[in-house]
Amino acid sequence: MATALSMGSPLARAPALRRSLARIERRRRALALALTLPLLVFLLLVIVVPLGALLTRAVENPEVAGSLSRTSAALAGWDGQSAPPARAYAAVVADLSVFKENAPVGAVARRLNSDVPGARSLIMSTFRALPLGDSLTPEQTRDQMLALDPRWGELAYWRAIARNASRWTPDYLLASVDLRRGADGSLQAVPPDQRVYAPILLRTFEISAVVTFWCLLLGYPLAYWLSTLPPRKANLMLIMVLVPFWTSILVRVAAWIVLLQREGLINKSLLGLGVVAEPVPLLFNRVGVVIAMVHILLPFMILPLYSVMKSVPPTYVRAAVSLGSSPAAAFLRVYVPQTYAGVGAGALLVFILSIGYYVTPALLGGPNDQMLSYYIARYTNVEVNWGMACAMGSVLLAATLALYAGYRRVASKELSLG
Repeated sequence: MATALSMGSPLARAPALRRSLARIERRRRALALALTLPLLVFLLLVIVVPLGALLTRAVENPEVAGSLSRTSAALAGWDGQSAPPARAYAAVVADLSVFKENAPVGAVARRLNSDVPGARSLIMSTFRALPLGDSLTPEQTRDQMLALDPRWGELAYWRAIARNASRWTPDYLLASVDLRRGADGSLQAVPPDQRVYAPILLRTFEISAVVTFWCLLLGYPLAYWLSTLPPRKANLMLIMVLVPFWTSILVRVAAWIVLLQREGLINKSLLGLGVVAEPVPLLFNRVGVVIAMVHILLPFMILPLYSVMKSVPPTYVRAAVSLGSSPAAAFLRVYVPQTYAGVGAGALLVFILSIGYYVTPALLGGPNDQMLSYYIARYTNVEVNWGMACAMGSVLLAATLALYAGYRRVASKELSLG
């Protein structure tokens, strides 16, 4: 009887209960993993894999390394200052003779031409002149190539081949920030008259900062007014704020073209009111770009501000006024600091969305108003230079991550101080 009581006691049942609970916990975790697995796979396919391909293609350089492998091997010990060895000329002929079509040779020529202007015509003319002859020595091959095109005697073209001999290169990333590798491999700044991408990046940040400023200036009072309305009216006004989300960006840009043009509604109204004596140029310049982008991105500023302002008790301001503070001082010194989280979140969201804009500046801006995304699209669709497009996209991604990291650091300090 004592044995039976001991077997039925809670202490005796504890190991079996623990095993049962562990089994239930494993089933719960497996079910949770099974439910989230489709989302994880989706994120992997649409975010992680494309970003990985973007970063890889920004440093990948397969054209020359794959097509001129013999030439790369012949130039392996070359110092870049003296004349290339005769076997390098023979290796160029051997590499180009393998191809029967222009497509792979054209890819090599385009890649080298991005380093040294004129390399495309040099490579293509040499390819069309093949074969040069049978049983030629390397010295004879060199003489025939120099007779065919004297540019084969210029070191710049051979240096370009030697620089691109590796399958991986930092050249695209360096070029996207106006840097390059010198003949000795050291980093050098591009000459001032050739700097293109750094001004474009600065222009992108400048336009994004201006758009963020105007969105904050317009969105803060509107969000504050919405936070003071009764819930029924506030919900109705929020629907009005969200109306632009239901319209295509392209349609909104087309509407702004109609409004901002020289004979558009805005200029006619200004002329009718006597504000201006002649139509104001509002289209195909920075003004039109900023107006349209502010209109499109304003809801992204209002919504974070409104969510934070709704959580701020109005009694704080009334208490400050009752203690002798003026309404303006109470608002600026009591209410506004409590909305910094919404200001930071809205500004960050608008700025990050702005630096990636393409359609609006392309349709409403002039040549000096195009942002970085325009040139990424150009390198992708027109120049077919995937390496440069991915490098510029990587710069844009790095800028976005740096902004987000800075915001997180500032926000964490504010929380710790609070």
